[in-house]
Amino acid sequence: MPKEVLLMYSSQARYRIPREVLFWLTVACAVALVALTVTLIALSPRCVGWWQASPVYQVYPRSFRDSDGDGVGDLKGIQEQLDHFQYLNIKSVWIGPFYRSPMRDFGYDVEDFRAIDPLFGTMQDFEELLAEMHNKGLKLIMDFIPNHTSDRHRWFNLSRTGDSQYKDYYIWADCNATEPKPNNWVSVFGNSSWTYDEVRGQCYLHQFLKEQPDLNFRNPHVRKEMIDIIHFWLKKGVDGFRVDAVKHLLEAAHLRDEPQVDPEKPPESVTSEWDLHHDYTTSQLGFHDLLREWRAEMDTYSREPGRHRLMVTESYDYQEVGKTMMYYSTPLVKESDFPFNFYLLDLPQNTSGLWVQHLVDLWMANMPQGRWANWVAGNHDKPRIASSAGQTYIRAINMLLLTLPGTPTTYYGEEIGMENINVTESQMQDPAGKYNARSPMQWSNGTNAGFSNKTNATWLPVHPNYRSVNVEVQKQDRGSVLAQYGFLSGLRQSELPFQRGWFCHVHADATVFAYLREMDGLDRAFLMVLNFGRESADSDLSSVLELPDQLRVLMSTNRVNDGKVLQKSHVPTEAGEGLVIQYSTHRRFHATHRGQCYVSEKACYLKAMDILHKC
Repeated sequence: MPKEVLLMYSSQARYRIPREVLFWLTVACAVALVALTVTLIALSPRCVGWWQASPVYQVYPRSFRDSDGDGVGDLKGIQEQLDHFQYLNIKSVWIGPFYRSPMRDFGYDVEDFRAIDPLFGTMQDFEELLAEMHNKGLKLIMDFIPNHTSDRHRWFNLSRTGDSQYKDYYIWADCNATEPKPNNWVSVFGNSSWTYDEVRGQCYLHQFLKEQPDLNFRNPHVRKEMIDIIHFWLKKGVDGFRVDAVKHLLEAAHLRDEPQVDPEKPPESVTSEWDLHHDYTTSQLGFHDLLREWRAEMDTYSREPGRHRLMVTESYDYQEVGKTMMYYSTPLVKESDFPFNFYLLDLPQNTSGLWVQHLVDLWMANMPQGRWANWVAGNHDKPRIASSAGQTYIRAINMLLLTLPGTPTTYYGEEIGMENINVTESQMQDPAGKYNARSPMQWSNGTNAGFSNKTNATWLPVHPNYRSVNVEVQKQDRGSVLAQYGFLSGLRQSELPFQRGWFCHVHADATVFAYLREMDGLDRAFLMVLNFGRESADSDLSSVLELPDQLRVLMSTNRVNDGKVLQKSHVPTEAGEGLVIQYSTHRRFHATHRGQCYVSEKACYLKAMDILHKC
């Protein structure tokens, strides 16, 4: 059709009006789509980070898997067992120190921060491990040990000879060979924190072993060195750091004696860290500035989506929980994503529901609003849960860790209920000779529990119970500690109330601790009933009006109770038993009990569109 004819007809109303209607409908639809997109973005809650969505699993590299038959675990051994993390729904793996080291403190005395100790492999082994972890969707968190170095570190050797650049890299003080005590400061491992160095003719400070001299962070060159080390590993692609012994980073420059806990005690008998109030050796003014500086450097590597670099701080503050909370970031200043929460390590002190509630509330009630919690029940410095609390409670404790709000941290072997080993004096290898929670991982009932297939000598003995307590056997048992851990980890990952819902404690007594996980807009919620007592209990939850009268057990640590229907006025549990109960409801407990409830990443569920939104 000629152009002139098209123009003649197109100007007629019957053609022009439909065309204009279609045009404006298209514009309106585009505007509506843009508005809807903007609205959804504005109303969408912040995404949960990788470090929030998964438990953190601690690997002690000497003890996880030995690939070369020397009796000591290594990096290739870890790579051989990456499928284990996926089986457990683990996405975040913290690997203990593998730097070059004389191993006086098993890797926490670093000789070279940029080298892999040959005991664990090579830098190529590390790079291959990291690449394979990323291929499997796993994140690698490594130890950063800034407080001290080994006395074999190049910096210390240059410092002790008085090199003009390095002489102030460490804390030195005048003293003499016969009385090497500039003050009464005591090491974490006992006795004086000062050791006389014959080469320099002065004493150097060490808050840990004498082979671990403390760095001087009042020296800007030291600060620059440590930042360069952070950059070195971040450029390699590591996903985060667990920062070791942070409260020891700075000491008071005046070097005054610390006050004694018992003023009447003879000064010469002050040999333990518990003998002193550490007013001048821990948590000194300015050390948070160091952490914030490192956080800022890490943030430059966190700009890509999904590549947030995690920073976790380690500090045992004991009764001073307020000091621990200062490690959290604030709306104005970024610091650690969370500090490790060691208060659940006190669980064995008292087997009662009230005690567990106290330990949980101690953290939740003091945590800054909107921050993310963390829970630790065992690590390389403490006895294993199954030994300290008892094998009866390992399942309930794992259930507690995996259903509380926040990120749980699991020490290797806790997922199968490993226990401490009895170490003879000739077998002692740790500085204090007492850390017997580091025995080889129990993979199977084969040679050396599958930890090492090529040697009869492992660096620490394998626990005698390895034939029944191992990964291979427990994978075949749906009621095993391992199977239950995997189920709970998967439940935590798949169910919104566990990830970002409300936590409300609803009952606690001398035996039982019970709490809810619920989310606004979602018609299903979860009730956890955990028996930490020494005998069976029959809990009456009738006062919790938001619960339905009948409750069906989704999972029990005693498998025979799976699927049972209970009355809320009669919820029986055996000692050490834990119940996960899923129920349907439109009534929210937190709405009328704010004093019993906490939430960090608050969000609401919109069922009509199957989305989360801010509320």
